[in-house]
Amino acid sequence: MFFIGIDVSKAKLDCSLLLDTCINKRRAKSVANSKTGFDDLLTWCAKQRVCPQELHAILEGTGVYHEQAALALADAGVTVSIVNPAQVKDFGRSLGVRTKTDGVDSLVLARYGALLNPKPWTPPTPEARTLQALLSRREAIAQDLQRERNRLEKAQATDTPALIHQSLLDSITFLEAQLAKLQIDIDDHIDQYPELKADRMLLISIPGVGPQVSNHLLAVMHNHRFQSAEQLAAYLGLVPVERQSGSSIQGRPRLSKAGPARMRAILYMAAVVGVQYNPHLKALYLRLQARGKSKMSALGGAMRKLVHLCFGVLKTREPYRVDYALHS
Repeated sequence: MFFIGIDVSKAKLDCSLLLDTCINKRRAKSVANSKTGFDDLLTWCAKQRVCPQELHAILEGTGVYHEQAALALADAGVTVSIVNPAQVKDFGRSLGVRTKTDGVDSLVLARYGALLNPKPWTPPTPEARTLQALLSRREAIAQDLQRERNRLEKAQATDTPALIHQSLLDSITFLEAQLAKLQIDIDDHIDQYPELKADRMLLISIPGVGPQVSNHLLAVMHNHRFQSAEQLAAYLGLVPVERQSGSSIQGRPRLSKAGPARMRAILYMAAVVGVQYNPHLKALYLRLQARGKSKMSALGGAMRKLVHLCFGVLKTREPYRVDYALHS
């Protein structure tokens, strides 16, 4: 297996192909971050006598600019791994790499792949990618709508011309219509696919999980493959991180807060509702507070428990039960 590190930017892909891992013999290539560039990269690899089935590409999961390259390479038969940028950065430091260039970064990625052999990435289904795109667009529209409402509130409190008032009202009306249409599109899209529809019904059966929470969790769990509830909680940044050393450092555990911040905000609101109406979350919340945990720490535990419950109903294919025993 040959390893190729690909440093991704908006315009181009800087690639380092390791031909000999023992002596770090490599070839470097820069191509456009486009369909033509992906074809050029595969043609260049073929000239190096490396076929797609022998190639393991290592990319960092930053932003959205790596997605098309990862999909194109996977479709061509290349083994693709999308790795955590923080881990790659620490790996580079362990090698004594201090230089920061696109070429050096791609070489570090290739060496990371050769030494650690990260697990292959499984491309999400087209329907899962469409769902994620619809939810992202809905979130953007909702944020724009809130900004316009804030501007209208400010305009109403100041001496603002009537034309500005009308412009804001027109913008709000348009965005509200767009938001309503997107919600219909999201619901219709989920209803078209039996697996998505069935999974949403299972998630909604959990007290505290409403339509928006279930839709966002659907997108996360169908765009990523998690083997356990712990992996899902870690991806969402809900695992506790301790900071203790000897007798001088006794920091309180806190959530890692890795992964998408928006999902944690959604799960936080779900946990606030869940500790009132969900027996599992309420019992855990009260138990943690009885042990001296703060309300925020107890809510963090409830968020993590909620994620475990969501993973559990999808794994067992059974709706939520009050006597549900969590084994995941």
